[in-house]
Amino acid sequence: MEMFAQQARELVAQMTLEEKVSQMRYDAPAIERLGIPAYNWWNECLHGVGRSGTATVFPQPIGMAASFDESLLEHVAQAISDEARAKYNQYKTFGETGIYQGLTFWSPNINLFRDPRWGRGHETYGEDPLLTGRMGTAFIRGLQEGEDPKYRKLDATVKHFAAHSGPEAGRHSFNAEVSTEDMADSYLWAFRYCIEHAKPAAVMGAYNRINGEPACASSTYLKGVLYEEWKFDGYVVSDCGAIQDINANHHVTKNEKESAALAVNNGCQLNCGKAYHWVKAAVEGGLISEDTVTCAVERLFEARFRLGMFDNDCVYDSIPMNVIECRKHRELNRKMAQESIVLLKNNGILPLNPEKTIAVIGPNADDKTVLLGNYSGTPSHWTTLLRGIQEQARGEVYYARGSVLVEKEALPWAEKPLHEAIYTAKAADVVVLCLGLSPLLEGEEGDAYNGADSGDRKDISLPDIQQQLLCAILDTEKPVVLVNVSGGCVDLRQADERCAAILQCFYPGAEGGNALADILFGRVSPSGRLPVTFYRTVEDLPPFTDYSMKNRTYRYMEKEALYPFGYGLTYGDVKVTDAELTGKADAQSDL
Repeated sequence: MEMFAQQARELVAQMTLEEKVSQMRYDAPAIERLGIPAYNWWNECLHGVGRSGTATVFPQPIGMAASFDESLLEHVAQAISDEARAKYNQYKTFGETGIYQGLTFWSPNINLFRDPRWGRGHETYGEDPLLTGRMGTAFIRGLQEGEDPKYRKLDATVKHFAAHSGPEAGRHSFNAEVSTEDMADSYLWAFRYCIEHAKPAAVMGAYNRINGEPACASSTYLKGVLYEEWKFDGYVVSDCGAIQDINANHHVTKNEKESAALAVNNGCQLNCGKAYHWVKAAVEGGLISEDTVTCAVERLFEARFRLGMFDNDCVYDSIPMNVIECRKHRELNRKMAQESIVLLKNNGILPLNPEKTIAVIGPNADDKTVLLGNYSGTPSHWTTLLRGIQEQARGEVYYARGSVLVEKEALPWAEKPLHEAIYTAKAADVVVLCLGLSPLLEGEEGDAYNGADSGDRKDISLPDIQQQLLCAILDTEKPVVLVNVSGGCVDLRQADERCAAILQCFYPGAEGGNALADILFGRVSPSGRLPVTFYRTVEDLPPFTDYSMKNRTYRYMEKEALYPFGYGLTYGDVKVTDAELTGKADAQSDL
């Protein structure tokens, strides 16, 4: 609204250059003489309010993408926005809002999951630009739009603009070489779709270079495509430390002063990091005009005014804290978790008879970590896969961990759980075997604990020790229902040959155990579909560092997939007859 822009212009006009520059930092200090409280722009809500205490933790985005349910995702985002506002209303009573306490959220991640080795792929909506754009749009609308016609409920930030999907270990210096066609049809497509259909408040730039240009300071993609061609009217924030990378790791500039100038001049108004401490010196040195700084700060304050931060008539100020993890949100969470689970194989064993004796085995069976994924909040109510089965089964349920998640050098006196798993399986009518990965093995650089791979994976195999467990349980000749918990593709060829049934359970949120049990026992028929291709081996893929889309994803792959994009079974006998295309295809013009 022009009203907010005018309020921003009037306020910023009263600031000194030094004060204006201070407001371009993510940890903006107070300007007491103007009545401006300190404000930290950094907050997260990838699949629930993150890193800010108790919250409803929904399935990881890759799981929500498996629902293919835009309407449900928008309701999820609305619930998240209620909890975010409720928390903000409490935090602001302390006089300022610190990190993870504000209204400006650095979500969603709409990068393309182009390669299963990328550790952060589970933060995305998968490998298809259209699905990503549609789901991203639903999420943004749910966060930003509400019942107040005057104010925006939250700020959503689409990230990471634009060609960014690994490898994590080299992201601070990596140059993604991308063709014009691949940029338009794949890497930029969802960004453009979301901006045109949902109008996100903000865009976050990536760490890497794109065809030689630092993403957070790109004349081609920030200034040219985002602002001039797409007419984006929000603000851009750098990823954390990305401006410093321009000189320190990309070696495009000589120092942080030049890096800050390059970024600000090309449209990056807000810095997560410390490089913008040099903006004042860059202005004094003639590298940036003060007018450019003024325009940048006006954009930032227009966003704050639009959120109602300086007014007392915003209806969202009355959202109470009892919405946080309320029953309604937990029920919504369970429904989304149900829709996120994909049935990949079923020889008729599912749904299970709840009277049967069931052995629940595996390192992911009773692990809270695999429910939550990354960038999560802390649920006070959660149900592991084991607990969900125990609560719904009417027969005996035996449990054995079977193995650790991944083999490490074991001490002689360490637990040896394999034999327990074997005798437990033999005592049961059916085995539910919970294997896979964990956010400890795949994720962002610095978050996952897989050593030199920095959160990425070298291949798509199950860890060796879990493969040993799988073979041992299959050799008992008991029927095995494999529940694979992972953020993306895992090599399931052996399981596909020998297991009675396979369920893909992307990190399913706090209600994951209940949702899995609902499907195992037939209270709900599975409806999820794969938002990514399940390849047979990484040998079918180009090198991880190759950003060409050739032979990647279902759109361009040349080998046969184990399970293709969009694949998913159900318990019903479903047939499609007399299908007919009506209306125009949802497409965009070329960039």
